[in-house]
Amino acid sequence: MTVTEPICIFWDLYIALIYGILYLCFVAYPIVFTELRGWSPGFTGLSFCGIGVGSMIVIVSEPLIRKWINSHKPDPETGSPPPEAMVCVVCLAAILIPSGEIIFAWTCTPNVHWIFPILAGLPFGAGNAAVFIYASNYLVSSYDIYAASALAGNAVLRSAMGATLPLAGPSMYRVMGANWAGTMLGLLEALCIPIPFIFYRYGHKIRLKSKLIREMREDREKRERRQKRFEDKAKKRAEAEVEVGAAMGTGAAVVEVGEKDLEMGAIVEKSSTKS
Repeated sequence: MTVTEPICIFWDLYIALIYGILYLCFVAYPIVFTELRGWSPGFTGLSFCGIGVGSMIVIVSEPLIRKWINSHKPDPETGSPPPEAMVCVVCLAAILIPSGEIIFAWTCTPNVHWIFPILAGLPFGAGNAAVFIYASNYLVSSYDIYAASALAGNAVLRSAMGATLPLAGPSMYRVMGANWAGTMLGLLEALCIPIPFIFYRYGHKIRLKSKLIREMREDREKRERRQKRFEDKAKKRAEAEVEVGAAMGTGAAVVEVGEKDLEMGAIVEKSSTKS
């Protein structure tokens, strides 16, 4: 699926790049705060608070985000918001991530107060959390019973990127400097901004062209037709049993009335004989 499905190809590459740059920040922050600013390792660890708080903002805001997602027009087939409703959150996140990265790049040097690069972690962390949560939800909603395969391919690619890209961090920051190294990473993320916007606008058409999703939809329609036939047969069987039961009840009532008539006739006959 990772190499045959257009949805998986673009989303896996996008999420892998975001994931790799996030892990590269675990190398960049010590360079910026320990080597350039002279902070101790303990205080350098506190510099990640901006990213952590940004991520928590997204998690706490889930009820509001869910209302935003549910405000989209429901899918006629499922009655639920379409998978593209998840992408609206990723569109916003795709702008927050490079914004935070570029702000960090130009405020991380010692001539700028330390609070500004930490505050730059707020949009950066919020954007990363939103991408990982709602881009994964988009894959799950799109591929339904094949969601595990889609997520597995995504996990392999992003893990590979997260493991290799940070290896280039020390050399990149040494050669290019903190300002331009961070700027290059922000520009790479900015180049990927169109991906979620394209899927938000044309995702429905892209899903319709997916052979796997078409087969999945056809299988679901077959199951629904079989289920409907089974329910119709069960309904007809129940109606037939009700009719048979009603007929048997009517016959029993007729027999009972006939017996009562015979008894009354016998009584009348006895009375006539005595007379």
